[in-house]
Amino acid sequence: MALESKSVSTQLSFALYGAANRMVRLHKPFLEPLGLTFPQYLVILALLEGAPLSVGELGARLDMDTGTITPLVKRLEVAGFVTRKRDPADERRVLVDLTSRGRALEAKVRGISGKIKTACQLTDRGLDDLRRTLEALAHPADE
Repeated sequence: MALESKSVSTQLSFALYGAANRMVRLHKPFLEPLGLTFPQYLVILALLEGAPLSVGELGARLDMDTGTITPLVKRLEVAGFVTRKRDPADERRVLVDLTSRGRALEAKVRGISGKIKTACQLTDRGLDDLRRTLEALAHPADE
């Protein structure tokens, strides 16, 4: 049986970690003028797809637990981008919606992906292939 390479640079986890960090760094100059962090950007994108969403629904869409989502949403609320309200149909649920200030970010937020695509120097097909590979790794069909 062949021994696995012990070099960290050959590890899949190291490559994924480096790529994830690069993605966050690439987004930073586009997000800072908007007053958003990368995780807050993801929340805004999810809400632009269809709001209001419950904290649980938002977490499920972003693959984040409520302990991660709640502080993000609270900071976005303080910044005036979202509102949080109890669901009148179920007081246990908190609904998150975009404010007019949050909705005003839509064009700029949606425009970031094109800038990232350019920075990555990948074709549309290359991006689609990479996204499918990463999604399959993050969410295997047998789970």
